[in-house]
Order: sequence, then structure tokens, then C-alpha cells
Amino acid sequence: MIDTLFSGTTAKPLADRLRPQNITDVVGQNHLLSDKAPLMRMIKAQKLTSFILWGPPGCGKTTIARILAQETNMHFEALSAVFSGVSDLRKVFEAAQNRRRMGQATLLFVDEIHRFNRSQQDAFLPVVEDGTVVLVGATTENPSFELNSALLSRCKVFVLNRLDDEALDRLTERAELVCNRLLPLDEVGKTYIKNLADGDGRYFLNLLETVMTYAEPNEILDKDGLELLLQKRLPNYDKSSDGHYNLISALHKSLRGSDVDAALYWCARMVTAGEDMKYILRRLTRFAAEDVGMADPLALVQAHSAWDAYERLGSPEGDLAVAQLVVYLATAPKSIGVYRAWNKVRQRAVETGTLMPPKHILNAPTKLMADLGYKKDYQYDPDTKDGFSGQNYFPEEMKRETFYTPVERGFEREIKKRIDYWNDLRQKKQNQQKK
Repeated sequence: MIDTLFSGTTAKPLADRLRPQNITDVVGQNHLLSDKAPLMRMIKAQKLTSFILWGPPGCGKTTIARILAQETNMHFEALSAVFSGVSDLRKVFEAAQNRRRMGQATLLFVDEIHRFNRSQQDAFLPVVEDGTVVLVGATTENPSFELNSALLSRCKVFVLNRLDDEALDRLTERAELVCNRLLPLDEVGKTYIKNLADGDGRYFLNLLETVMTYAEPNEILDKDGLELLLQKRLPNYDKSSDGHYNLISALHKSLRGSDVDAALYWCARMVTAGEDMKYILRRLTRFAAEDVGMADPLALVQAHSAWDAYERLGSPEGDLAVAQLVVYLATAPKSIGVYRAWNKVRQRAVETGTLMPPKHILNAPTKLMADLGYKKDYQYDPDTKDGFSGQNYFPEEMKRETFYTPVERGFEREIKKRIDYWNDLRQKKQNQQKK
């Protein structure tokens, strides 16, 4: 009898039927599970310590935890932070204490552990500390931001990878063996279905099951045929998650590194994932002022123009204006001279407090103010020989300081020449006054 997806012995979904039963069946995580890798060392030593598995959906977090419990003869207890509260934790802890008295250890697997609030996370501290449970938490979010520092200090963090093409190919081979047929896709279709999965093994197997089930006998589907069977899903992207900040960071760093193609790629990744274009434009406008600055003052003008064009045109027509801005910023000369100057001068403003401006640059609208020396000896620069008086404009109690240091790039090279010119004139006039 041919084993089909609908036979009584194979009623479970393909992803469940192909769930690894031992550690060597897990794909894509060799950095943790190879012979001398951390988790394999724990298995060999038959001693687990509490840890957090951080990785994207469908990379094997639950499976790894279950197999580790099996390989070390521990009782496996699973909870979801989405559906569990403190009362559920108490019951699990009490049962673990009873098993411990009987000589059996408990591996407590908590899925979506970042969903627990701070006080709920604190409930784990005593039972992890005294060894009542070995905690294995699973999260798709950055533990540094989502978990208590006290809990993190008691747990190692292991990062799991999204499944690469090699890992997905191994899953395809296993699916073909279980389903007793080759995957009915041409090479383009195979690449397309892997791209759709976006490194999520569970979702990939669900896609394979759909194709295996509904493709006709002897039919080979291409990309167009797949699109009739499958619904595209957007890449794994949550505007409030770590991935959101990773992509904008990648865009920002690519722009700063003047890699126009990489910058366009990361911008497109955000747009196709559904990011708010206004957020992207805010970050690009900030980049124009912060990272390009006076090396190309037109960058800020370009940012305003692109934003205005997008507001007028909307998407998708206005997307091209954003792409043009990305190209302009990536290829523009870079300088953070103004950014650094502003940070320095703000700090200095705080330190110097309420120091008054020098009296000679203060207006004197009343006789009292004139008697106090306001506006005395002020020189109107346009009326001087060089159009430059060289007077002091800092508080009298404060020495002159340099905050802005332009670089020898782009338009800022011209700015530097101007500043050097004024500084030379200022020095000459100071020397004349000393004589």
C-alpha cells in the first residue's frame, strides 16, 4: 500500500511527521549541535544548565528543547507565555519539586518567554537558582531588551539561525521520502518556494505539503503554477520587533558606508515588508543632516523634496522619489562635523550655565543699559575693512573654543577654507591689538 498524505497512519501534518526525533536530525544549527558545540557538550556530560534559545520562527527551538530533555532523561514540561500566568507557574514548580524528591529532574520549556512581564520573569529566579527546574526559554526577540537582567545572568543565550538553503534542501529530501514522490517543481519553483519560506522550516514544510497534495500526477509546477496554489506571505517582519530595528540599522550603515546597492536593498526590504514610508523618510532626513551634513548641504534639500514628492504621489509612484533619495545619500560625501559640534556645544552650554554674552554685543535700548556698558565699542562688521571685526562673541568668563571641525570632503572642504580664512584674520587683528 502506498503511503499517502491521507492514509490513516499519516493523518498528522507533514511538519509534525518530520519533527526530528534525535539531535542529529535537527538541521541548520550545527554551530550549537555539532560534536564539540555547546549543546552537544551538555548532552555528553548529561547535565543541562538553564539557557535561552533566541531565533526566528520555525528554526527548531521547541524541537531542540524536547530532544535535550529526552537525551538527558529529564521530564519535559512545556508552557506558553501567551496562555500561562503565575498560577500556572506555581503548579509546574510544585510538580517539579515533587519529581526532584523522587530523583527526576525537570526541563521547563517556556515558549515566547519574552511575553512574560518583569514580575512573572522574577518568579523563575528562585527555582532556577536552586535547581528545581532547568529553564529553557524560547524567544524571537532580543533577550537583552526583553528579559530581566537577573534572569539573563542565570541563563546562557544561544542564537539559532534561520534555515539556509542547504537546510531547506534536506527537509525537501525528507518530505519526498515520507510522501513517496519527488517535489513537483522546476528549479525556478524550488528557489521560489524557499524564498517564500524565508528561513522558517515549519512554514516551508507546510508549503511542501500543499504542493505535494494538490499537484496533479506527473505535473511539474513552475513559479506561475505555484502562485496559483500558494498565497505569498510577507517576509517575517514586525514593526515593533527586533527585526524592524535591524533593517533600519542595516539601511543606515549601508548609506554611511556609501554602498548604494546595499542601501537600496535594505530600503526595499523594509518597503516590501510593509514599513511605514514616513518612518523611512524621517530616518533618511535625519541621515542627510547627521551623516552627510555640510559635506553636501543639498542632501537635506533632497530629503525634503523626496518627502514632499511622496506625500503628493503616494505609493507606488512616490516610492521612486525615496529610492532617488537613497541613491543621493549613499553616493554623497559624508561628514559628521556638524553632528559632533552640536553634541559638544550642547554639553558646554549645560556646563557654563547662565554666563552672560559680552556687553559689547548687547543692544542698549535704555540709558541705564548704555551706562552699564552695553553696546560699548561694538564694531559693525560690514563697515570694517575686511568685513570682519574679529571681536569676541563668547562670554567674557569663557575662553574661545572650537566645536566645529570640518573635513576635507565635498562642500565642507570649501567651508573649511572659509573658517581658516576668518581664523587667520582674527589672529592678525588680535596681534595688532597687542601691539
